[in-house]
Amino acid sequence: MTDTTTTSGPVLVFPGQGGFDGMALQQAGHRYPQIRAVFEEIDRVTTEQYGRRVSEVLLDGRPAELPQLLKDAPWVSQLAIYGAGLAAHRILTDRGVRPGALVGHSLGEITALVAAGAYSVEDGALIVLRRTAAIAGLGTRGGSMVALAASPDRAAHLVALVGDPLLAVATENHDTQTVLSGPGDAIEHVRAIAARLGIGCTALDAAFAFHNPALAEAAPAFAEAIEGLTQHAPRVLVHSPILRRAYEPTDDLAQRLADHFTLPVGFSTAIRELYGRGHRTFVETGGRAILSSLVPKALRGIAGDDLTVLSTLSVGRGDVLRLPATLTALRDAGLTAGDDELDAVHRRLVPALSPGEFAAFWASAGGRITGLAEELAQAFHDGTPQPDVTDPAPVADPRPAAVPGRDELLVAVRELYAQALEYPEEVFTPDALLEAELGVDSVKQVELLSRASQQFGLPPRSSDFRLADYGTLGRIVELLHDELTRHRLEGSLA
Repeated sequence: MTDTTTTSGPVLVFPGQGGFDGMALQQAGHRYPQIRAVFEEIDRVTTEQYGRRVSEVLLDGRPAELPQLLKDAPWVSQLAIYGAGLAAHRILTDRGVRPGALVGHSLGEITALVAAGAYSVEDGALIVLRRTAAIAGLGTRGGSMVALAASPDRAAHLVALVGDPLLAVATENHDTQTVLSGPGDAIEHVRAIAARLGIGCTALDAAFAFHNPALAEAAPAFAEAIEGLTQHAPRVLVHSPILRRAYEPTDDLAQRLADHFTLPVGFSTAIRELYGRGHRTFVETGGRAILSSLVPKALRGIAGDDLTVLSTLSVGRGDVLRLPATLTALRDAGLTAGDDELDAVHRRLVPALSPGEFAAFWASAGGRITGLAEELAQAFHDGTPQPDVTDPAPVADPRPAAVPGRDELLVAVRELYAQALEYPEEVFTPDALLEAELGVDSVKQVELLSRASQQFGLPPRSSDFRLADYGTLGRIVELLHDELTRHRLEGSLA
């Protein structure tokens, strides 16, 4: 295989177990429409498989907490990690980031392969669900994982000391952190020994004991369950810390993903190899900031002052989302498409859209457009005959009216509510609680929201809509804006 890595773009690193931050995801969801767009693609799978929309669990209501997801529905926790990584990737690439390589940590390798175009978003979600089901079918829920503050060699000695054949080194994160997986009893022995030796030992938020010999029995059935899914050659190099190499275009991905069940993750080795190839910018593409803390430690004693490590769907001091600062840093480093480049795309492709409409359109469809362009370019390069599209049939403009801005929506909704309730408009601040502070009961709220929806031409909502999640005028405005944006884009792309 020709080595397609370059040092021109950042390495995007996709987290695995524990890599989900519900607060950060919801914050980003209010600002970046790619978040909901990705999870709505995943919803099509979960609705068919479980009759549930995972987006409602993760994006609506209170921020989801990973420990609770693990307890209530492990499959939701795995899709939360997967979807957050893909959404962050779409935001980055829609801003013009062109990665030099993709790396996944455990579950994150599935995310990385989907981000590289090897599978569709929906098929990636199916792979995650079938992976979870295959492992759960073994009845290994009693297993667990712990992170030891010890080198891989020292951790291996501890494993040998415990003597359980199902206790194994699952992940080598860096020289002073190694993850073990195994049965609950064996892990308890590890914790007791580590305490006596003064070795730090931390339980991980993991649904199962991943990367463990006990999972060998489930691997063949899993491979068979995903064998029929359509795979493509990755469009970007995907370096596997599990396989200790990059994925090849000829790889049978079903078999390679089944290998993940028992093989350990050599994360530190992968990061060092990529750094040795000249990569200096690493971006954790997904929830929390676990990997962005591991990368510098994996490169301790190796990296120079030119190393840059960034996070996306995590929050910093004051619960401030880190993603905007990361986008600014990438832009300043020349690693995103500048505004002039996106303006050129706007003028060339869809000049009839306003700048605001183009931003919403590109957030929803930009990834698909660039992916299609890359596929056509590769086919042209390979000499594959192209369809004749030089004289397409005229198409009527299907676009509905432009989406009002949030401020415009707030003015209109405030006026509607004030007139209906005969209240002064100034009492309807965005944060005022409609029921607790203004005395508007739920029946009246349903009526007013329905009138507001009709005013803007929105269709009726599904029967499982939860009014309790929209108790302020500000939340109602966000709801209407999101629905109008989706309605507008569905009309554009129909």
